[in-house]
Amino acid sequence: MNMNKVMSHNQDKTSQDPIQNREHADRFSNLANTKPTEIDREIGLNLFKDMTLGRRFEDKCAEMYYRGKMFGFVHLYNGQEAISTGVIGAMKRKHDWFCSTYRDHVHALSAGVPAKEVMSELFGKETGCSKGRGGSMHLFSKEHHLLGGYAFIGEGIPVALGAAFSSKYKREALKENSDSVTAAFFGDGTCNIGQFYECLNMAQLWKLPIIFVVENNKWAIGMAHDRATSETEIWRKASAFGMPGEEIDGMDVLAVRGATQRALERARAGEGPTLIECLTYRFRGHSLADPDELRSEKEKEFWAKRDPIKKLKNDLTTSGLVSDEELRNIEKEIDLEVNDAVEFALNAPEPDPSELTKYIWAEN
Repeated sequence: MNMNKVMSHNQDKTSQDPIQNREHADRFSNLANTKPTEIDREIGLNLFKDMTLGRRFEDKCAEMYYRGKMFGFVHLYNGQEAISTGVIGAMKRKHDWFCSTYRDHVHALSAGVPAKEVMSELFGKETGCSKGRGGSMHLFSKEHHLLGGYAFIGEGIPVALGAAFSSKYKREALKENSDSVTAAFFGDGTCNIGQFYECLNMAQLWKLPIIFVVENNKWAIGMAHDRATSETEIWRKASAFGMPGEEIDGMDVLAVRGATQRALERARAGEGPTLIECLTYRFRGHSLADPDELRSEKEKEFWAKRDPIKKLKNDLTTSGLVSDEELRNIEKEIDLEVNDAVEFALNAPEPDPSELTKYIWAEN
C-alpha cells in the first residue's frame, strides 16, 4: 500500500483545493455516498444497546447534577455516541486499548466498564472504577484496557502512543503474538497543540498500531473551530506525515465502524497509524455548567435532525433486522440498568480518609 496517499471518500474532489474554511454542513455534502459497512442482527442490536446506554447514562448524569447529587465539572457526550460505539465496537475488548478525554463516560461504557462502576466514580465512591479518586474526567480501568480520561487536552495522546509502541515492541523485539491496536480519542481543539503533531510524526515514523480519532464537534469549549485553526479539515493533516487520513460522518455509526475496520486492518498488518476525523456535534453545552448560549438555534436544529441513535434505529428497522418493539424493550432494559447504577452509587461507601495517599505511590 502507498502510505503517502491520503485516504478519504472525497479525495478526488478536494485534494487539490486550496485551504478553505468549510462548515460541517458543506463537508457532509462532499462525502461520497459509499456503501456502509454490513452488519448482521446481533451486531446491530449491540450497536443500538451501546449507543442507548451512552445516551441514557448521560441524561441521568445531568439529572443527578442538577438535583445537587453530583459535583465538579461534568462533560456529557450526547450526540457523539456513534463515534464511541463505532470505534470501540469494531475493536476487541480487553485486547485493544483505549485512551479518552475529559468527555470520557461513554468511552468507558463502550469499553465494557460496568455502568455501576462509572456512576460510582462520578459520585466519588470507593466502588468507582478509579476508586473515587478520579471523578468525571479521570475514569480508568486496567481490566478493560481504558488508559484514562484526561482533564487537559492532548494529555492522552502520548499515553496512547506508548501503548501502541508496547504492542509493536512485544511483537517485533520479544517475538510475542501481539496484535493489539490503540484508539486515541480527542477533539478538534486538541489538533492545534504540539503533542498532536509530535505523536502523529512518531506513530508514522515507527509504523505504530494506533488510530487517532478526532471527534470534531465544531466547538473547543466556546471557540468555534474555524476561528482557531488555519486548516479546518483535520484529516488532511495526516498527509504531512505520509499517513492515511479519512473524514467521515460521525453521526453515522456504520460509517464510523467501517472507517475503523479499515484502520484496524492496516494497523494489525503492520502498516501503521490512521487519522480519522469524525464530523459530529454535542447536543449539550461544553459542560453542565455551560448555559450553551454561544451556538445558534439554527445550528442546533441542523444537528438535532442528524441524531445518530435515531438514524441507527431507522437503519435497523427499515432493513428488517429488528422491530420497533425490540428496540423499545432494549430502551426499557437500559433505563433499569442506569437506575440501578444510580442506586448502587448512592448507597456505596465513601473512600476511607485514612487511605488518602493510596494509589499515588507504587506499593510492594
